[in-house]
Amino acid sequence: MQEEILSIKNQAMAQIMSSKDAAELEQIRIDYFGRSGKLTNLIKKIKEAPEDQRKQIGLTINEVKKSIEELISNQKNSFKESVREWFDPTVPGIKPAIGHVHLVTQTIEEISRIFGRIGFERARYPEVEWDWFAFEALNMPKGHPARDEWETFFVDAPENSRFGKMVLTPHTSNGQVREMLKVKTPPIRMINIAKCYRRQLDISHIPMFHQFEGLVIDKGISIVNLKGTLDYFAKSFFGAERKTRLRPYHFQFTEPSFEIDVSCGVCGGKGCKVCKGGWLELGGAGMVHPNVLKAGNIDSKKYSGFAFGWGVERVLMMKDGINIPDLRMIYSTDLRFLTQF
Repeated sequence: MQEEILSIKNQAMAQIMSSKDAAELEQIRIDYFGRSGKLTNLIKKIKEAPEDQRKQIGLTINEVKKSIEELISNQKNSFKESVREWFDPTVPGIKPAIGHVHLVTQTIEEISRIFGRIGFERARYPEVEWDWFAFEALNMPKGHPARDEWETFFVDAPENSRFGKMVLTPHTSNGQVREMLKVKTPPIRMINIAKCYRRQLDISHIPMFHQFEGLVIDKGISIVNLKGTLDYFAKSFFGAERKTRLRPYHFQFTEPSFEIDVSCGVCGGKGCKVCKGGWLELGGAGMVHPNVLKAGNIDSKKYSGFAFGWGVERVLMMKDGINIPDLRMIYSTDLRFLTQF
């Protein structure tokens, strides 16, 4: 058996030295150390040898096994000069850089959490919308300036006999009547966050932006409920010291209507170069117009409600510690800007 062991050793050494790549070495290793390998079979035969020779045979086989393993390892290292022929699977790979959620998405998630805590349910309605839901149902008659082609993106598609032209929705208010028609019977407490489109482009406007629309309809809803909701959002999003105020305004789909201001976070409402009077304009709001309730099949004599709609990017830029002078920077691909958030 000793001669058989030495013969296998010589065969293995010859094959290893003449091998051409790591794959061939791996096959040699399997041929000798695999489940049916030559040395493996010899180990199985030790029990057949005379009892007084078994120990020596075992030692010889172990020495041969160790020699073959060292020779395979040395031969494999000699292939390192050729990258194509040598590969060490144990070498750690280079981990790709891990990104993070976009600044706008972070803001949307925060807004959703804030309103979710007071019972608002998140909704999403079409970005490609019918004229009726975007304008007509919101008490905007034909000929209204907002329906002009210089303000709205109209889709080149056939008109619907009932709902009119197809548009890229200019505001999330299109979700108001859709929510009423879906729920049918109040109460309604909805927050609709989605993309909007308008033909504007400068440092404070872009053709595509995000807006969040709040809608509450129930019995006995008043301006007091609206003001309380606005104060809650301002303190939760901007800080506990921030306040809101209502300024009379006009929107077709609310009556009465208001512009919402939030106290300046820089001067604390005293007046500075940023706010010019202590207040910053936040967005629009008001009590839902009876004509809008009617379009949603809601009885305006039985139910009342309020709505508000603000730009996600706008409230983001007004947050303390955020210094973004140009809205268009938010959608740039400059990693020097994006990695800050």
